[in-house]
Amino acid sequence: MSRSELNAAGIDDPRLRDGYRRCRELNARHGRTYFLATRLLAPDQRPAIHALYGFARYADDILDDLDPSLDTGARAARLQELSDQFFGGGGHSGHPSDNPDEAAVLTAVLHTAHRYRIDPKLFEEFLASMRMDLTVTDYPNRNAINLYMRGSAEDIGLQVLPVLGTVVPVEEAEPYAAALGRAFQLTNFLRDVDEDLVRGRVYLPADELAAHGVDRDLLMWCHEHRRTDPRVREALAEQHHITRETYRYANSGISLLAPRSQPCVATASQLYGEILDRIEASDFAVFTQRATVGKARRLRVAGAGLIRSWRARGGVGNFPDRPGDV
Repeated sequence: MSRSELNAAGIDDPRLRDGYRRCRELNARHGRTYFLATRLLAPDQRPAIHALYGFARYADDILDDLDPSLDTGARAARLQELSDQFFGGGGHSGHPSDNPDEAAVLTAVLHTAHRYRIDPKLFEEFLASMRMDLTVTDYPNRNAINLYMRGSAEDIGLQVLPVLGTVVPVEEAEPYAAALGRAFQLTNFLRDVDEDLVRGRVYLPADELAAHGVDRDLLMWCHEHRRTDPRVREALAEQHHITRETYRYANSGISLLAPRSQPCVATASQLYGEILDRIEASDFAVFTQRATVGKARRLRVAGAGLIRSWRARGGVGNFPDRPGDV
């Protein structure tokens, strides 16, 4: 993380600065679209956003990307340790984590949560959804998947809202922030159907799939044969439509954000929404390719957002960092 960002945010303590830098590294490594959009925020906002996404990313890594030799019990223990450290105050609890990465992430996210007075319930619900991933592999209906997304996606949208700022009472903007988090995750569910199957999970409502004659066995057939059965294509098209509608609702609330934050959120929504375009353009060939937005396109969209961001901040001082400077 650049010194200018940390200085702009008034973060002087060396331990805090190291924690925020590590969160930024997590985002840069895992979330290309999110990270790129974050570059459109004012420098003083970026460290807090990195801390919140860094914490979420670290928890997700415990579930899926950590040492593959870890079994479910070991992952559950690691997740519980992270929760205990968070709600016990991390290194300030007298029982600091012995994991340097975990300690650094906790230091930054706890500082952000305190600074912006983020409701602890949002972190409780997030970690509860992460625990669901340890044992829940299927979701019978929309209510069940919505319960999961409340913690895993909507609460992240609500966590970042105090950092972004609003031009209305914050509770008026909350439904739209939650919906955008949900839209992002629904996009991931569509894009990653095949990858999630390999991990033993299906994040699509079973009853809505069944209405098209689709079940887990048929999805596995598609995975094994690297093709999309027509029934699965119809079911995915329905999920695609639901996701589109979620974006439409969420995007109608972007104007409620502080002007300096709107270009960032609009850019992230546009780029993530374009993943849906790629999925549709491939005729839902999610079992043979992972839908992505190319780097050139991402930079073009971010470049336009960069100009809007600079203007929203008054067009004074140094021009914001170039999108490619990541």
